[in-house]
Amino acid sequence: MKKLSSAPKSTTILIDVREPHEYKEGFIPSALNMPITSNPDAMFLTPEDFQARFGFPKPEIDKEVVFYCKSGVRSGAAAQLARQSGYKDVVEYKGSWLDWTKNGGAAAKPS
Repeated sequence: MKKLSSAPKSTTILIDVREPHEYKEGFIPSALNMPITSNPDAMFLTPEDFQARFGFPKPEIDKEVVFYCKSGVRSGAAAQLARQSGYKDVVEYKGSWLDWTKNGGAAAKPS
């Protein structure tokens, strides 16, 4: 995860599925925020609606999508929804934010 956050790949999208107030407190560098609890339909939106709602392009169906949350529960739900909407290369960062910070991962803040 540290390698992905420090050297993002164009083939992989890192998505923080925590709520905006959690994301603002700190997130894994390069992660984009898509709060899944308040937006369970996110992965089923059209690309235009997704962009309008979240402010970044909807991940392309052939990209690797990595989800994380605070402890791994919401990221699991997001991964399941992504698979249901047709994504094949879906990864869950099981330890999520708690694991990241416990192991000395840097916290980025919104600008």
